[in-house]
Formats: sequence, structure tokens, C-alpha cells
Amino acid sequence: MGLFTRDIKSMEDLFLHGLQDVYYAENQIVKSLPSMIDKAANRQLSAALRAHLRETKQQVSRLDQVFAKLSQNPKGTDCPAIDGLIKEADGVAGEVDDQKVMDAAIIGSAQAIEHYEISRYGTLIAWAKELGHGNVVPLLNANLKEEKAADRKLNGLAEGKVNPKASGRRVATRRSAATRRKKTAVTRRKPAKTARRATRKTATKKTAARKRSSGR
Repeated sequence: MGLFTRDIKSMEDLFLHGLQDVYYAENQIVKSLPSMIDKAANRQLSAALRAHLRETKQQVSRLDQVFAKLSQNPKGTDCPAIDGLIKEADGVAGEVDDQKVMDAAIIGSAQAIEHYEISRYGTLIAWAKELGHGNVVPLLNANLKEEKAADRKLNGLAEGKVNPKASGRRVATRRSAATRRKKTAVTRRKPAKTARRATRKTATKKTAARKRSSGR
């Protein structure tokens, strides 16, 4: 059933279709995440994806509860959008050779999926409130909060570690920092050498003065 078909005759039909859409999406994500986890090299990224896999399974369980509260059987409907995002993720991963770049690609694909889910849950919550289904809002909102948290986690990993490594910027930054430390060390040694030279000159002058005094 497509979004703009004659099967959707009311707001209730539209809301149910949206639930079925996100239900299908979550189940497809449960199937696709293990592949992303296997391809990820960054340990923190792997851990974040594993944690979100556990969350996604719990999200499916919450959606089961939503269907139950609405006296509907849990059922998914084909979602070309999520299928396309997952297919694209697999395609991009298959074209990347560098492991650091692979991690950046995985995060990009995972965030695209997260953004789709965030938009879906936000819409469903608004529709549920409008239709008087306040009893399912907490369940939908719990899923939405987890999706947003997962997106923030991925964004932090991307900007803090994964993207700099993939671009080579982190290596360049380290080299620059090492160069600065070396220059600082040299600068610190120069005054010390100058002071020692000055001390030696002063001692030499004093010795010469004593000799002259003794000669008299």
C-alpha cells in the first residue's frame, strides 16, 4: 500500500500506514546492522552500532505494544525509502578499500537511516496526538529519543575521530604538533646555552683578574 493510494481513506488509515512503514523499517535495520558492525574497524563505532542493534530490537518490541494498544496486528508494509538507504549503504561499502574511509562511509549511511527514522517518529507522534491516541505516544517518543541519541553518538564519533582519520587530517595535526614541540624544545635550550656561555666568560674574566692581581 503506497502513501498516496486509494487504500488510505482517513487519517486513521494514514497513521496505521505510517506505523506499518516504520515497523518494516526497524525490522530491516535489525537485519542490516550486523553487516555494518562486521565492516567497521573503529572499536567505538562497532560498540555504538552493537548498542543500537539492541535498542532497535527493543524498538520493534515497543511497536508491537503500539499495535496492541490500537487493537491491530503487528504488520509491516514495504518501505522503498529504507530499502533504498540500506541498498545504498551496502553499495558504498562495497566500493571502499581504505578501512578508515569505510568507517566514515558506515557512519554516513547509518546517520541517513537515523534521520529517516527520526522524521517518521516525529510525524507519527504528531498524528497520534491529533487522533487521540495519547496512550501510544510515550512508546513512540521512547523510540524517537533513542534514534536522536544514536545520531548524536555517531556524529560525535565522526567529527571527533573517524572523519579526521579518514581525511588524514589527524596525522597532519600530529605531525604539526610534534614540530611545534621540537621547536619549543630548541628555543628552551638556546637560552640555557647562552647562560652557560655567559657564566664561563664571567669565570674566565675573574680568573684573569686574580692572576693580574697576583703578579703585582
